Amino acid sequence: MSIRTSTTALALSVGAFCAFAQAEPASQDYMPITLKSASDQAQATGFFEGQSLSGSTRNWYAREHAARGPLWRYYKSDGTRHDTHSRENWVQGTILNYSSGFTQGTIGFATEVAAYNAVALLRDRESIAGPNNRTLTHSDGDPVDQWSKAGLANVKARISNTTLTVGRQSLDTPMIAYIGNRALPSSFQGVALHSAEFDNLTFDLGTFDRVSPRTEQSLSKFRSEYGALGVETDRASTAGLSYQPFKSLTTSLYATRVDDFWNQYYFGASHVLGDSSVLSLNTGLNYYKTVDTGSKKMGEIDNDTYSLSLGLTHQAHTLTASWQQVNGNEYFDYLHETNGIYLANSLLSDFNGPNEKSLQIAYVLNMAQYGVPGLKFNLYNARGWGIDGTHYRGTAYDVRGMDGETHYEWGFGTSYAVQSGPLKDTSIRATYTAHRASQAQADGSLDEFRVVTTIPFNIL
Repeated sequence: MSIRTSTTALALSVGAFCAFAQAEPASQDYMPITLKSASDQAQATGFFEGQSLSGSTRNWYAREHAARGPLWRYYKSDGTRHDTHSRENWVQGTILNYSSGFTQGTIGFATEVAAYNAVALLRDRESIAGPNNRTLTHSDGDPVDQWSKAGLANVKARISNTTLTVGRQSLDTPMIAYIGNRALPSSFQGVALHSAEFDNLTFDLGTFDRVSPRTEQSLSKFRSEYGALGVETDRASTAGLSYQPFKSLTTSLYATRVDDFWNQYYFGASHVLGDSSVLSLNTGLNYYKTVDTGSKKMGEIDNDTYSLSLGLTHQAHTLTASWQQVNGNEYFDYLHETNGIYLANSLLSDFNGPNEKSLQIAYVLNMAQYGVPGLKFNLYNARGWGIDGTHYRGTAYDVRGMDGETHYEWGFGTSYAVQSGPLKDTSIRATYTAHRASQAQADGSLDEFRVVTTIPFNIL
């Protein structure tokens, strides 16, 4: 189960449409590809002159309850294992980030280092029901009271508007992307190149051999989110571009190779039409093609998955309908500890079962129109059906018992971001989510209540 994602995913997928809302009609003008008139490197101020020291601290609390049979287990001090219907995690995660400025000259050099620290505020074995990816525990489920690691540690070289980054870094692409829905985010170890030499066209290249998980101190090899065999790979590489041909249209095209797992291809587009003060239409398309490669550690894969979303915005109100479909006898899969699933119906459940179809209806109310900027409310209902894994012939996915499975999910939440003052950009979000599944659908039937408060700060 992917929790981009849980209800945080809802904030991303639904909130993305709200971001398109304009105070005036969206321009449909064509934008020719033009070189940037200014060079970021030409404006470099120096290694120490451009340095900054900042960070954030996040209070992350979640309580889950299984609506049917127990979904989790914990170990008592005598070593006996017990089933439980509930799980509760409460963690304080803090990031302290140092970024130097770029040195001056044709080629500029810089560095970035971020220390991650987590403190377990709830330390009861039975409540935590670990090990899990929420609170770091020992193998017996006993929580680690507090721990730290280098979440980011890299050096950068820049020419003009093109930057090469080597080391542990954060990345956000459609298939290799950091996931930030816990107290601390994930990051990746490798090499990445980002080029933004044009006003409306950017390029990305990257190759990575390890991931730094959200709730682990050590680096890990890559593995898939839904694979049943636990197989690992040493490298994941990605390349792609983002292009804005019109002021109202943004597109992206990416390809990723995960050695001996799969080759995955992505196309995405978002378009806005109209005036949100009257009525605007926000359209989002995401498409993934996945095929096996190399030694086929994940077995044979031939999967086409897409989502299409249509959102209507009128002043403070946005109503969105999202259709998603999986064409393949296995899960639509992605890399564990990444947010590499830009599908509209990736919520508490990813709605990504073999041959699954799903529909989500979502509503967002932006209270800025009523004099309370920063305050939003949202609610949604999503249903998935037609899950059929009976035609799967491999061993990498546990799906052959799925025959006509169904599930549904609904949730509501509120968020507030402080607009000014010493706590500017501090955010608090509370969500409640309910998921109900048929017997063989893998996500289970559960309820979750979550409260997340994030406070950014600047020291230098």
